[in-house]
Amino acid sequence: MTTKNVLANRKTDYRRVFQPYLYLLPAFLVLGVITFYPLIYQVIISFTDFQTKDLLLGLNSPKLKYIGLDNYKAIIFGGLPVQNFEFLRVLVYNFWWAITNVMVHVPAGVLIAVLLNVKGVWFKKIYRAIYVLPVVIPPIVVGTVWRNIFDEQYGAMNQVLTWILQLFGSDTVVHIRWLFEYTPPISWLLPTGALPLAYYAMMIANFWLGWPFMTLVATGALQSIPRELYEAAEIDGASRTYQFWHVTVPLLKPAMIPAAMYGFTLSFNLFNFVYFMTGGGPSRMTEILVTFAYDLVRNLRLYGAAGAFSVIIFFVVVAIFLLTNRLTRATESYAES
Repeated sequence: MTTKNVLANRKTDYRRVFQPYLYLLPAFLVLGVITFYPLIYQVIISFTDFQTKDLLLGLNSPKLKYIGLDNYKAIIFGGLPVQNFEFLRVLVYNFWWAITNVMVHVPAGVLIAVLLNVKGVWFKKIYRAIYVLPVVIPPIVVGTVWRNIFDEQYGAMNQVLTWILQLFGSDTVVHIRWLFEYTPPISWLLPTGALPLAYYAMMIANFWLGWPFMTLVATGALQSIPRELYEAAEIDGASRTYQFWHVTVPLLKPAMIPAAMYGFTLSFNLFNFVYFMTGGGPSRMTEILVTFAYDLVRNLRLYGAAGAFSVIIFFVVVAIFLLTNRLTRATESYAES
């Protein structure tokens, strides 16, 4: 092989190596401006007392002080100038909120998908088109609408309850303070603090928002299960219940476990829905980590503390992902498992 051919081959190899990165360069530049730079800046200001006084000059402000880990200590050990805030209570509630949502959404989604997958059900396509609607509606709209549904005076929920009581001959007009009642229905549910009535109202609303996605995933997974497996089970005399638990459920797991992890992460950081439905009330009892971080910026202008709070949220979410991925092996291929 001549020297000319060797150089030509090397040139071709270099092109193959660097050409993909050249195509990705515009995306990296955009991500660098709108994602990576704000993240790095946020981490830097988390070690400072960054406030309104420093907005004009930013990190070059002569009034800016580097305070090390003081913001992190104030968040974890209760040193922030905020009433009714305990980091452990908010963290435990945030976990409980995300876990209970997934525990409701996944079984409901699978059940509805299985029911609509049964032969002979009329108008399947119409039903599937209808249950997609909550997925495409923004959470901010859902939160606002359900806030009005649970309104004490004119909400549809209280009106329905009043109508039900009237069917049984009662003249009572229901005025339940769904979003503002301080007395919890169950006082022993969480060790760090009781759950207010607003939590249950949010669960009802978020159930309407969350189950359609799980149904979509389950429907797609059901369509991939070979019909021959069910036919073989029927020949062996297996009942429909046995087929569900020993054929359907095992073959749905590879799709539903990652969907459950995604649903947990989404519920854990569901800012728009929580903020526009309850605003964290009553008395911060339904506050989650992301809404509190936003409150530190919007109301208190404690940008440094909010940055530290966001960093804490990041590590909490990463720890959750690594732990759940380790336990469920959701990202492993069949060859690895």
